[in-house]
Amino acid sequence: HGGPTAMTLPNLDLEIQHRTSRGFAVLDVNYGGSTGYGREYRQRLDGMWGVVDVDDCANGAKYLAEKGLVDRDRLLIAGGSAGGYTTLCALAFRDTFAAGASHYGVSDAAALAEETHKFESRYLERLIGPYPERADLYRERSPIHHTEGLSCPVIFFQGLEDEVVPPNQAETMFETLKAKGLPVAYVPFEGEQHGFRRAENIKRALDGELFFYSRVFGFDLADEVDPIRIENLDAP
Repeated sequence: HGGPTAMTLPNLDLEIQHRTSRGFAVLDVNYGGSTGYGREYRQRLDGMWGVVDVDDCANGAKYLAEKGLVDRDRLLIAGGSAGGYTTLCALAFRDTFAAGASHYGVSDAAALAEETHKFESRYLERLIGPYPERADLYRERSPIHHTEGLSCPVIFFQGLEDEVVPPNQAETMFETLKAKGLPVAYVPFEGEQHGFRRAENIKRALDGELFFYSRVFGFDLADEVDPIRIENLDAP
């Protein structure tokens, strides 16, 4: 989930239904720092964003694989906003997942501290540390500076009018991974901000993510969807 100090609820989620109805098992993690579990649990993320959340998501996925409930070789991670940051950190700093999808996620924490709108600008001081005094921590926690550890396919979805997580967060990461030779896709949406509002764009993002996985893992989709160009996988 986003936030990162938000929470996922045990209620009907149509995006999860979209995935499970097409054969995907979904683990929706309330990682350390999520609300709803008391102050101590919420404070687990203080100064540890990009660590505690990543560990909790990776450990949850590995637990299900160890129990034989999911395919260990086809574990995926996806998230939006702060969840997109967790996704990219998990792909760069852990070897748990075989592919991922970042929806308007953060790749450069320092750039976010400098470029996000004023309301969000001080949020990171609690989540990571004071900036620029601890610029070292921001670099350490930024996937864009650790792409040598990222070796799997990734797809990015981004609103071009996003002022919370500006488009350059996705664009820079996309270009870096493309140059590295990884299967990677970038799907921008004109007129969209932080989160997609238009029905056609929501559908495009959901279908596009599944299309990406189908190409990466070589399975057929039950429904016909508009294709997305995947760099380093599709012919020029």
